[in-house]
Amino acid sequence: MSELKCANGEVPTQLDASFWDELWKNKITGWDLKKVSPPLKAYFDAMTCKNKSILIPGCGNAYEAAYLLEQGFKNITVIDISATLVQQLIEKHKTHIGKELTVIAGDFFKHSGKYDFIIEQTFFCALDRNRREEYASKMQTLLKDNGKLAGLLFSREFEVSPPHGGNKEEYESVFSDKFTIEKMDICETSVTPRKGTELFFEMSLKQ
Repeated sequence: MSELKCANGEVPTQLDASFWDELWKNKITGWDLKKVSPPLKAYFDAMTCKNKSILIPGCGNAYEAAYLLEQGFKNITVIDISATLVQQLIEKHKTHIGKELTVIAGDFFKHSGKYDFIIEQTFFCALDRNRREEYASKMQTLLKDNGKLAGLLFSREFEVSPPHGGNKEEYESVFSDKFTIEKMDICETSVTPRKGTELFFEMSLKQ
């Protein structure tokens, strides 16, 4: 994921809708893999019930959602703060909108709903570090009692942020009060530029 800058060359301290919209309008998307992330593809391939509700926040180009649609999943919601991006997604997936796919332009932290699965892919790392506890709390409210929060987190630091990095111990401290962490290990199937620097995790709500 490349260093993100405003038009004046400064790195922002608060990433708002206008900032992300500018990036998408100008195609400044260094984080974009241009395909479904291999670890998430494998995770989806192991999911047997295709009617489960799935949320992908900060979805970007939504390659994960596109793959799920190809595999016949029926209840997918994606949300992103960039209206420009969301309009592109609506046009790209118009045959699925209102059926298998819901596309929302807005602030994830104001979203409401309940989901069986919430998928993390380069959303957590785009948030200011001081919002991590808020992220965990919001996930707690959006996840069904028997649901799963799963995805990828960076296991490294960056010289300039965002993206914001971290490590396993730091992430455990963020989530362990609210979630049972069932898996959080270095991913063996990351794309080459991220090899050895991603943790794949899966967790559920503490009962």
